[in-house]
Amino acid sequence: MHRPIHFILPGDPETRTGGYLYDARLIRELRQAGIPVELHCLPDRFPLPDAGALDAAESCLATVPDCAVAVIDGLAYGAMPELAARHGRRISILALVHHPLAVETGLDPGIRSRLFRSERLALSHACRIVTTSRPTADALIRDYGVSPERLDVVPPGTDPAPLTRGSGGGGCAMLAVGTITPRKGHLLLIEALAGLGDLPWTLACVGSLDRSPETARALREAIERHQLSDRVTLTGEIGEEELNAFYGRADLFVSTSFYEGYGMALAEAVARGLPIVATSGGAAAETVPKQAAIMVAPGDEEALRAALRQAVGNAEKRRRLAAGAIAARRELPSWAEAAAVFARAIRAAADGA
Repeated sequence: MHRPIHFILPGDPETRTGGYLYDARLIRELRQAGIPVELHCLPDRFPLPDAGALDAAESCLATVPDCAVAVIDGLAYGAMPELAARHGRRISILALVHHPLAVETGLDPGIRSRLFRSERLALSHACRIVTTSRPTADALIRDYGVSPERLDVVPPGTDPAPLTRGSGGGGCAMLAVGTITPRKGHLLLIEALAGLGDLPWTLACVGSLDRSPETARALREAIERHQLSDRVTLTGEIGEEELNAFYGRADLFVSTSFYEGYGMALAEAVARGLPIVATSGGAAAETVPKQAAIMVAPGDEEALRAALRQAVGNAEKRRRLAAGAIAARRELPSWAEAAAVFARAIRAAADGA
């Protein structure tokens, strides 16, 4: 495969969210495998683009040569059905869907409906579609009219990592990793933890506070209201080295997301042998090994509080879950394996399959 692949994504490719980290790492692995990749960045206005963002997308797609393969991140692709229809007649489009746009938590019903219709139409013009998990693929088949023959599932890889050392203290140091947005459920986590004041715990929430300022503001207010400022730390977005240090000091990983397209941070926790308390939305239940976690339904505050009490208050329970994670981490796919599967999807798109 000598012709370059054109990889198109919205915003800053260095953004430290799961979707962007997936894209960046795949590009790196594809290049290392000898597949040339040209990266194109669209304005950070998707999935609700203004006219300027759509004009930029039109100009970008126009530079892709006829018959070339364009991999378009779903955050942008689902919002450009007209462009997909026009350019899909001359180039091979591979849509990369981390999770359907309409499942984002907190959307106005009108916007949710608009995103659903837009993405459904856009996907009909893609030559091939890659999702990062089987549950997302099943959702596209069930709800978006995508034929299974056009779908490939490419879960993220996970790098080998040292086992966590833990906090070494008498309490339980919890870690939550994810951008502060409504879908990630941080407010639910704080409400659940507010009922565990009798237990010795701390919580570090690692993730950008800028992508949903109103959610970050509400989260800070909840922390203050429940007088948890001495227990809860909001770090904002941090670099890889500092994040690794947080993983290394954690005693328990927590995730309260309403929906996960895969859950890369969950896989990272498994790689480090961390016990986990998590909600089962989307692909999370598939990503997390049953023997490594206590899983609860998304949005169930009482069940979440009970699970947290069970894990935080019982060091032996955490040791058993950690043993489950340590046993399972050997089964995590590598990034080289992920890139190899993705490369096959690219070849299928190039062949028009």
